[in-house]
Amino acid sequence: MILIADGGSTKADWIAIDKNKEEVFRTRTLGLNPAIVPKEELHSRIINMFQLINVKEEVEEIHFYGAGCGTPKPIEILKDILAAIFINAKIFISEDMLAAVYAASNNKPAIVCILGTGSNSCYYDGENMQMLTPSLGYILMDEASGNYFGKKLIVDYYYGKMPKKIGKKFSEEFNLEADYIKRNLYREANPNMYLASLAKFMFEFKDDKYIKKMIKKGFQEFFKYKVLPFNKTSETPVYFIGSIAHYFRDILEKIAEKNNLVIADVIQRPIDNLLEYHKNIMK
Repeated sequence: MILIADGGSTKADWIAIDKNKEEVFRTRTLGLNPAIVPKEELHSRIINMFQLINVKEEVEEIHFYGAGCGTPKPIEILKDILAAIFINAKIFISEDMLAAVYAASNNKPAIVCILGTGSNSCYYDGENMQMLTPSLGYILMDEASGNYFGKKLIVDYYYGKMPKKIGKKFSEEFNLEADYIKRNLYREANPNMYLASLAKFMFEFKDDKYIKKMIKKGFQEFFKYKVLPFNKTSETPVYFIGSIAHYFRDILEKIAEKNNLVIADVIQRPIDNLLEYHKNIMK
């Protein structure tokens, strides 16, 4: 049995297939970002999913693509955890950007971007993936991601920049007490996931002028730092992965057009495309 996983910061999608390339099951755990989530919590999130534990001795390979898996130390942490659980499995861990490339590019040159809980981009030449810079995560980077917009919403609310109607609704839907916010940001696991949960609020007001302006500004910032430096023309297709890109596709396409680029497709969840990629390369 082979496990394929697309592990974001908020959630991780898993699919199990057998040697005949037939799907056995699929499941979802909480996010498994080893750069942010403590080791004990990562272990707990996996072993508490009965579908995974039920097959822990049958799994021969794990292909895990995850947020936070772009540098050696987090990869080592996650690999040790998986190896201790799935004792008979060969384990392959790569960053989520590679999963996005496999899911979107069809092995052809493209700019591939992620706009979900976090954000990132790369240029894929058909064989190799070129990154502009290592991601430094939700505090310093992640432009136009869910956690980026979550921060913007909190700041605007506290500084009184949010329209009254939207501010009233925002305060009704979320606990905005200062102590509660600070605890989630500085003491709890997954502060990026907490911030991204606030960004879901934008979907309800996606046609409001205030929200549109915030989205446009964030998307333009993403293009400025994560897309335009590749210096590609409109002949190079641009793909986006993630819920932020999916729900605000209309604005995203306008920003791309403004920058003389064309979005070829937006994929909300890459796991099905990733499954097809692995089926195609299986012997």
